[in-house]
Amino acid sequence: MADWQTTVTPPALARLLAGARLPEPPGAARRPAYRTLAAQVRLLVSEGRLPVGARLPAERELALALRLSRTTVATAYETLRAEGYLHSRRGAGSWTALPEGAAPPSDALHPVPPDEQGRTLDLGVAALPAPQPYLSAAAAHAVEQLPAYAAGHGHYPTGVPVLREAVARRFTERGVPTTPDQILITIGAMGALHLVQQTLLNRGDRVAVEAPTYAHTLQALRIHEARLVPVPFATAPDTWRHAGEPAGPARPAWDLAEWRRVLNGAAPKVAYVIPDFHNPTGALIDEEQRRELLAASRAAGAVVLVDETTAELGWGLPDGTPPPRPTAALDRSAQVVTVGSAGKLLWGGLRIGWVRAAPALIRRLATARVYSDVGAPVLDQLIAAELLGERFLPDVRAHQLTRLRDTAEVFARELGERLPHWRFTVPPGGLAFWVSTGGVSGTALARAGEHGGVRLAAGNRFGSDGAFEHHIRIPLTVPAATVPDAVRRLAGIAARAADGGRWQGVDDSQPLAV
Repeated sequence: MADWQTTVTPPALARLLAGARLPEPPGAARRPAYRTLAAQVRLLVSEGRLPVGARLPAERELALALRLSRTTVATAYETLRAEGYLHSRRGAGSWTALPEGAAPPSDALHPVPPDEQGRTLDLGVAALPAPQPYLSAAAAHAVEQLPAYAAGHGHYPTGVPVLREAVARRFTERGVPTTPDQILITIGAMGALHLVQQTLLNRGDRVAVEAPTYAHTLQALRIHEARLVPVPFATAPDTWRHAGEPAGPARPAWDLAEWRRVLNGAAPKVAYVIPDFHNPTGALIDEEQRRELLAASRAAGAVVLVDETTAELGWGLPDGTPPPRPTAALDRSAQVVTVGSAGKLLWGGLRIGWVRAAPALIRRLATARVYSDVGAPVLDQLIAAELLGERFLPDVRAHQLTRLRDTAEVFARELGERLPHWRFTVPPGGLAFWVSTGGVSGTALARAGEHGGVRLAAGNRFGSDGAFEHHIRIPLTVPAATVPDAVRRLAGIAARAADGGRWQGVDDSQPLAV
């Protein structure tokens, strides 16, 4: 018997099944209910949304949750067992599996393995290469400082003082007066989010999240057994008009009426938002909306967890247009906890993140973290402090924003020419385009991409319980010179996905353009 990773409750599986959309059968035929249920479970397992080894509900419990007969569920389970997607043992239950010899579903949000990089273009991970020669120069300066730290134990639960000072100074420069005792340095932004979740949330607490939002945070919250409450944007992201554009569709905006309804009705303990060049949409929320969300959250007693990992990536703002002030600058009651990172602007290989919060919470977080890690690597912190200083930061920002802007311009042109039925808005910043695929399944595109030499992240990864199936995220972090070849491959992949999986339109044996 397999050791299952988790037990899926009937309501949780029902929500997943609601988001597992299947292609319509040909003609007027309808699938029997048991075949539909089996196909949905098979789809969830093959996409990785339902982990291999997850224990499924008993037949009677699932039948009640889905309002189906027990016979329907039992026949679906038997179908899955015959196909190799389900294993069962009397008295032990049933758990998901893959047929013998099948490869586990790939996770497009994980980097392409080194042995595949020569033949696979990674459009799954949104991370820039290091800003050279600045990283190497900063590392050389940091190594010169290292002997001063080497005589001690090297453990800094709140962070090396020089980096805490650099991060506090950068917050102050951006309009949020900050002192080092309000900063805690972590191992990456995910380390910061995990620490905040561990400290502020209990199992079963509700967390309000934007829909869509950052996929890794959604998964981290699920693992923590938080109850997610999605809040959609006021208008569809692919119809937004951004600052500086002519009159047209609505600007990106939070649906504040829905936020108030959720905050008052669901009473979430935390509201998690990405107001600055949102991942995956690139949306930039104005100051007035930030104020209104803070007021509604304060009235509801919710902590606002602001993810600023992309806040410095405003490559598309009109010349002379300053971005809105950080959300923490509008906070009068210490209800905002801000998470940031060196990984998006500087380099993900540094693995440096931070939390900005009231000093009392910073002390709580520092006490809690020593049971999982006692601090980020000292050398990485010294390098990050150098890159955030006035010697390097202006040049590093210009270097990285030029990369993103150049790639965005080529993607916008090539997608418009080769895939005109796909819809997207060029955002004012961030790491990606959020693309509506004209009704083609993002999951089908990602699956076809595995055969076409392109790793893709389907939109359902960025929505709770499988929403945004007809979207994909396209990172802007590949070199601009590779974009025409990438879009050529995307066009072939789209043709294959729309044609039910029959490959056409591109020769995937060709090497990638560089």
